[in-house]
Amino acid sequence: MSVTALVVIDMLNPYDHEDGDLLAAEAEKIAEPLHGLIERARDHDEVRVVYVNDNFGDFSASRQDLVDRALKGRRPDIVKPIVPPPDATFLTKVRHSVFYGTPLEYLLQRIDAERLILTGQVTEQCVLYSALDAYVRHFPIMIPRDAVACIDPELGDAALRMMERNMRADIVTTAECLR
Repeated sequence: MSVTALVVIDMLNPYDHEDGDLLAAEAEKIAEPLHGLIERARDHDEVRVVYVNDNFGDFSASRQDLVDRALKGRRPDIVKPIVPPPDATFLTKVRHSVFYGTPLEYLLQRIDAERLILTGQVTEQCVLYSALDAYVRHFPIMIPRDAVACIDPELGDAALRMMERNMRADIVTTAECLR
């Protein structure tokens, strides 16, 4: 059976950093479409939802610590719909790529993932670097443009074009995913 991994990147965010307001304004736009995509993915046997989130330098932080920190942050309204359920696959990362220093590649092999749908934030940073790492690992990539948030819209658009051109990513909408 062909499995698709829907990877939700860095959505547990307190938005209390230098670019927090800019990112939150963009993340607010994707919260509903992303939530809908996650819900649809849970109804598909051939789709696995995998949350990968920055640990913000706290190497002892648990999933619940990261959820609590984000919900106590400046924009819990963005975070609440995206909080992973207790039984969700959840990995922490320390750098930009979801692959760097995480067991994601091993997990994807174990579930026989053949394609990745990358969602979350930040388009021109973590999503872009994760897409490159997925590409060099020979995973076909799909990026729903309405489920990724950027800090800088110009750079976000440029990153989507780079992923499409250089990494052969399919740039779609959430409505086009999981058909």
